[in-house]
Amino acid sequence: MRRPSKTPRKFSTDSHRLTELAQALVLASSRIEQRAWEHELDTHLSKLLKSHHQEPIDSALEQLFPEQADAYEALMDAVEACSESSTIEHGGLRYDTLLIAIPVLAWTRFSIASGSVPPDMVATLTGHMHAHILASDVRVALMPTLYAIDQLPRSHADTYALMHRMSQAALTGAIVTNPPNAPETAPFLADTRYLLATLVVPTGHAFFCWQPGALSGSNISASSTATKKSVALEHWLAQVTPNVSRLLPGCGIDLLLPEAYFVACREGDKQIRPVSLRAASYYLSTTLEIESKDLHVTIGRFSEQPESDRVDEYRIGFSIGQTTEIIYGVVWPLYGQEEAIEEPPDPTDIETEGQTPLEQILSLLRECGISDIQRHDELFAMEFCDDCGSPFYADPEGELVHPEMPEDAPPSGSAHFH
Repeated sequence: MRRPSKTPRKFSTDSHRLTELAQALVLASSRIEQRAWEHELDTHLSKLLKSHHQEPIDSALEQLFPEQADAYEALMDAVEACSESSTIEHGGLRYDTLLIAIPVLAWTRFSIASGSVPPDMVATLTGHMHAHILASDVRVALMPTLYAIDQLPRSHADTYALMHRMSQAALTGAIVTNPPNAPETAPFLADTRYLLATLVVPTGHAFFCWQPGALSGSNISASSTATKKSVALEHWLAQVTPNVSRLLPGCGIDLLLPEAYFVACREGDKQIRPVSLRAASYYLSTTLEIESKDLHVTIGRFSEQPESDRVDEYRIGFSIGQTTEIIYGVVWPLYGQEEAIEEPPDPTDIETEGQTPLEQILSLLRECGISDIQRHDELFAMEFCDDCGSPFYADPEGELVHPEMPEDAPPSGSAHFH
């Protein structure tokens, strides 16, 4: 489940109105009624986002989470939709706009670049978007920046402002400039980078090449739409991967399909998890000059609220042989339906195949040649280092510890893992 801000907020009149509208939307008994409540909710949210009033939105989300999960999800859906898309007027005509993200999964032993994208590369990528991804009459503004996740807009109001600024650039042909004072990003062996673009079309027209048949009323099946998306992705990967590789020297990369901003960001977060785990195993075995089978892995279940029995993330700690010192760790966060109330697993049963997050982790570790795996039954609180912010990991004895590489380990170009 998508989470609200962790900072307590004042519950204002606007917050109260948002919670009422979200609750009414959930209780609607017909699609017509749903649309009426959606319109009211979107109108109120747009006013708050336009005036950069993020706090009432966060407060309303906090009020609904987690006891009123359906209303919370309805409000979060509306907040994301209103901050990444809009309808605007220009030259007496109405246009639909959509902020999209292009996730890039990257891994390396050194550093993963971010920052400015040269104008010729912006033009090349825009051309490939028109050729392989977009519908015929879409106007595009591509931000000339390769973002790390901690350089993306920090709030829904920031996202809304960026979307509108880029929409105007798409309509007028103005040059989009890089955001000022982008924060430094922490180095990781595997991380996600994002390209952002805003799409603008006449109201009611399609954004993506797989949409026009459905929007025009023709009888297009789900399978044919899926096929079109698959073909679009295949062409996108073939044509764009060599270009994006130039922006990320020394890195292996994998591109995902450009999609609406929040969906694309979440998909990037999910897809980087197995990449991070493989990168950690490879790096440790090569840096420490040991075989993967000599690594011991301890898996702990962690929660923001351990009393709820809900697992928010797995933390995977690496140690050498039978030692108890955690030398590195990887965080595997859970999203949406992955968050679950679990029965404690059998620590001796590590051979189960399946699609749960834990089974994915076990399967990946075995693929990497690691078979010495320990799982703790306990649900730990999510603790972090006060000095550096690093997550604490459960060691083989169940103590939460800070990961520390051996003193004689060669220095690394990247200091952290996800």
